[in-house]
Formats: sequence, C-alpha cells, structure tokens
Amino acid sequence: MTKINRYKTRQINVGGVKIGGDAKISVQSMTFSKTREIEATLEQINRLYFAGADLVRCAVFNKEDIEGLRQIKKQSPLPIVADIHFNFTYAVEVAKFVDAVRINPGNIGGKDHIKAVVDACGARNLPIRIGVNSGSLEAQFEKTHGRTPKAMVESALYNISLLEDLGFKDIAISLKASDVPTTMAAYRALRPLCEYPFHLGVTEAGTSFHASIKSAMALGGLLLEGIGDTMRVSITGELEEEIKVAKAILQDSGVQPSGVNIISCPTCGRLQSDLVAAIKQVEAACAGITKPLNISVMGCIVNALGEAKGADLAIAFGKGNGMIIKQGEVIARLKEAELVPRFLAELKAISGE
Repeated sequence: MTKINRYKTRQINVGGVKIGGDAKISVQSMTFSKTREIEATLEQINRLYFAGADLVRCAVFNKEDIEGLRQIKKQSPLPIVADIHFNFTYAVEVAKFVDAVRINPGNIGGKDHIKAVVDACGARNLPIRIGVNSGSLEAQFEKTHGRTPKAMVESALYNISLLEDLGFKDIAISLKASDVPTTMAAYRALRPLCEYPFHLGVTEAGTSFHASIKSAMALGGLLLEGIGDTMRVSITGELEEEIKVAKAILQDSGVQPSGVNIISCPTCGRLQSDLVAAIKQVEAACAGITKPLNISVMGCIVNALGEAKGADLAIAFGKGNGMIIKQGEVIARLKEAELVPRFLAELKAISGE
C-alpha cells in the first residue's frame, strides 16, 4: 500500500489526547442532549466512549449548561471540548474546567473579549478550536466572496490572526461545509497557509446513508492527501454510528488501520455456496477485533486464490466444499458446513481476541 505523507503540523494536547504532529488521527463526536441535562449527556458520552471515541464536544448555550458541564466533566471518561458561540463570558467560565474550547473569535465581540478567552485558556494550557462553517460566515467575507471556499479560508485566516496577535498558538481549525466539493477545496486551500492541526468534517451532512457517503468522500479524500489530524463524521441523531463510520474511513483508506478489513466477492451466478450467510457470521465475529487484519471470504475459485495471497486468513468456497488459506498457504480442505467454524477458530487464534 502506498505510504501517505501527512502534512507537518503543530501538536496540541486536549485532555491527554495529542492532535497534530505525529499523533494518531483522533475520532470525535458531539452530544445532542441539552448539556444542562446531566444524566442524559453523560449517558451519551459513555456510549461514545465504549464505541471508541477519543474526544467529545458539548454545547454551552446558557449558564445552566455551564453548571451542567461542570458536573459532567467530573464524571466524563472522555476529554471535553466546550462549544461556545457569541458569549465570551461562557468561554471564560468553562475554561476553568474543560479540556478545550471551540469558538469563532470573530463572533464573540471585540479584542478585549477575545483576550479574556485567550487569557483563560492560556492559564490552563487549553487549546482553542476555530470552527469555520460555510453557513455562518462573517458578513464581510460572505459579502465579498459568497459562501465559497475562498470566503471560508479568509475567515479562518482572520480568526487565526486574532489569536496570534495575542501570542496564542495552541489552535486547531475546522472548515466545514455541507457539500463535499466546498469542504475539500477549503481544507486544501488553507493547508499550505498555516501550521495548525485540522479538524475534518462535513457539517449538516444529513442522515446515516448520505452522511456516510459525503464523509467517506471528503474526509477519506483529504486524509489520502495527508490532510487532517482529527475528525468527526456528522450524522443526524446518531452517536455510535458516527464513530463506526469514522473508523471505517481511517481503516479503508489505509491511513490508520485498526481492526479487520473484510474482502468478500459480490454475489454472482458462479456461486455454489451460501456466501451471504457465511459473511454475516464472519462479520459478526470480527466486530470486537482491534488487531489490523486482512481477511478474505470468496464464493468461488475464480478470484479467491488471488485475494487469498494478500490476506492473513481466507476462505475459498467451491461446490459443497472449500479451502482455508492462511498467509497464502492452504491449511485445510473441508466440506462447506465445516469451513466457517474452522475459519472462525483460526481467526480467533491469529487475532488474539
């Protein structure tokens, strides 16, 4: 597989999770309960933790949310990024206990307000994420450039300068649009212009089907170009699915292998076995495996041996029988009913799980 050279970026630390530099690409999500609803928000954070998330973001809309987040932080298994819009005093207050703050410096008031947030974050070495969205650009950039990648990049550079002018450089940046071309163009254009780590995402991407496709195209494409240090797959009303899709993008792009890569053939008229039932059993058995493995489950001999050569473990079905192949070597020829049980036993042995 071709090696992907990531852009060199500064590294920040969000509650022990390193972002940028040579750190792994972290996966994050956002709770959708009201943050002042402590039990509901903690329940969602715990679901994200067990799904494999590295970070979580929580919205802060009012003072009740501040107090709720203060209690949530004490029990959260994940580092927390507070999401703030417009009210700088909320950012100053939550900076006392969260792990990072997400703002747009340009929409929280004048330089005094920005300095207050910078001072509060700097006191605890908290990073600030600048979140640029095509749907909420500052008026001066939208008027000049419309809702375009150019406007998004200009907004990002403007907001970066507001922090840099105060000597603050623990920054991450996101440039999100609701469509793939705009999102990719904005990230590509900004990448050579600054050294800060990027948070990747397609905003307002929709429900699971379309959001997964949009995110795979945009985030996967950018990652293959070496762009991106942390990411969120945004899916309406979902939590675990966001993490699942994000990890699949990292896995299938080859950027950050983790878990099992399953190779299985499309069904066709050459099948002489129940491949669909077999692959369901195999996929279920792979769900908890974290060791990077390539496995192949093929329904006929035409492509099976070729795929098996590059797999850690493979099944090649025939007519009423088949072969188990391990690292390119045939280790068993069995009747069809015996193939999947033997395959799963071998899989357990090589995965160590």
